Amino acid sequence: MSEAFIQLTDSNFESEVINSPKPVLVDFWAVWCGPCIMITPELEKLAVEKGDQLKIGKLNVDDNRDTAMKYSISSIPTLLLFKNGELVKKFIGVMSKDKILTEISSFL
Repeated sequence: MSEAFIQLTDSNFESEVINSPKPVLVDFWAVWCGPCIMITPELEKLAVEKGDQLKIGKLNVDDNRDTAMKYSISSIPTLLLFKNGELVKKFIGVMSKDKILTEISSFL
């Protein structure tokens, strides 16, 4: 996993996402998911460009089923944006860095 991302788990989700002072974009993914692999470089670009304003975390749904179930993740990749501990935006599928940034810019 890239150093640009925080590795999220069921056990650290609350401390890294819910309690984060910065907005957090969470990528729900799995190793076997082709589209999940395709979105990773776009998220890396976003992390480089907006890393001072935004945390990006990746949560493997196969290894962290409790959190995936809590947020009703049924398709991957799914991106959830949290601000001040609240879920504020949800995206499903592969998106470009520019599209993601357009969608989340008002929350940064």
